[in-house]
Amino acid sequence: MANLIGVYGASGCGRGVMPLLRAQHAQSAELVFVDDNPPAEALNGHACLTYAEFLKHSAGSKKVCLAIANSAIREKLALRCTSDGIGFVQARAHNVVEMDEVEIAEGAILSPFVTFTSNIKIGKHFHANLYSYVEHDCIIGNFVTFAPSVHCNGNVVIEDHAYIGTGAMIKQGLPGKPLVIGRGAVVGMGAVVTKSVPAGAVVVGNPARPKV
Repeated sequence: MANLIGVYGASGCGRGVMPLLRAQHAQSAELVFVDDNPPAEALNGHACLTYAEFLKHSAGSKKVCLAIANSAIREKLALRCTSDGIGFVQARAHNVVEMDEVEIAEGAILSPFVTFTSNIKIGKHFHANLYSYVEHDCIIGNFVTFAPSVHCNGNVVIEDHAYIGTGAMIKQGLPGKPLVIGRGAVVGMGAVVTKSVPAGAVVVGNPARPKV
């Protein structure tokens, strides 16, 4: 039986992820979109299945990549898939740069021109969009999302479910005293973060301040 890999989510995010998986797995697996409400029978040359159809498929193995921008929904789907025995696959562009001592947990989506330098630990189901980078000695939690061109400098801790907007720049922290982006915080597009951000806060501007 053929192996089956699904891109969970048939929106723009999912359609951008599919070519990454095609380059990695086209010779070893059948690739499909999985969506709770499929927009069509097929997209970009790949069948669209409901989750129930994906579960019923007679494949040798089944894995998914969660191409869902909303991190809370991403976590909910991760729990559903784990409960149903569905594994996870990383989507990685061929030109991702990973230098030294970089640990990335399951399910990451790493878009073209993403760079990791050294001594970095990243949690589950991380999304790193085009041209983002993570510098040395950073810890990134589970279900974190980087929009395109995020600049995450050294000695930074980003907690679970944080969202970092397009072009945001996070200042380097200090050894033993990292700059912290709290759980569920949102850093706005183009923001320049010069100090820690509390959990759940929304910050914008240069320097970044709480949105009012």
